[in-house]
Order: sequence, then C-alpha cells, then structure tokens
Amino acid sequence: MIATGRTDISRIKARGSAKSGAEHWWRQRVTAIANLLLVIWFLVSAVSMSGAGYEEARAWLGGQFNATMMVLLVISLFWHARLGVQVVLEDYVHGRGLRLAAQVGLDFLTIALAVSCLMAILEVALGS
Repeated sequence: MIATGRTDISRIKARGSAKSGAEHWWRQRVTAIANLLLVIWFLVSAVSMSGAGYEEARAWLGGQFNATMMVLLVISLFWHARLGVQVVLEDYVHGRGLRLAAQVGLDFLTIALAVSCLMAILEVALGS
C-alpha cells in the first residue's frame, strides 16, 4: 500500500469506468443477431435460386427487397467482423502506436472491402 493511506481497492475505484465496454459488447450482440437473421434469409434465397441462370439471379438481386437485404447483410457482417477483430487487437497488440496503426488499418480494410461488396451488389442490381 502506498503511504497515502488509501487501500488498493479505493485507488482502483477512483479510476472510474472506461464506459465503452458495455456499448461495444451490446453492438457485437446486435450485429450477431442481425447476421443470424440475414444469413438465414440468404441461405433460404440461395437454395431457392439453385439451378437458376445468371439472368434469373440478376433479376432476383434487381428486386428492391433482395438488394436491400444484401446491402444490410454486407454492412452487418463487416461491422461485426470489425468489432471482433478490434477486441483481438486490443488484447494482443502491445504498444500504443502499433495498436493504433493496426486499428486504423483495420478500419480502412473493412471499409474498403465493404464498399467493394456494396458496389458489386449495386452494379448487378442496377444492371450496369
């Protein structure tokens, strides 16, 4: 114990809460539920489209509902993946600068991949 007269637990309590862990945990659970529902929709749709040709698949994705669901699936999957990898980086990458660089790289990578998927969906859906 330090000569201040304070116990170890009082010093710990005085530091307060980071107040971000619960929000991160909540977002991860919400995206997991969204992913579950969207992946079930996607699998049912993919099975129903088995044997369909390119034009039928393109017409299917050209529908507003299906295109919207695909966009939501991509956003939810990449957001969930980013949240999960962020936890790994926070736990296993030591050194403040390296962790910051890894998190910035993670942000750029997930955004670039998600935008690429979204552009592909829009290109097929809009018939470009």
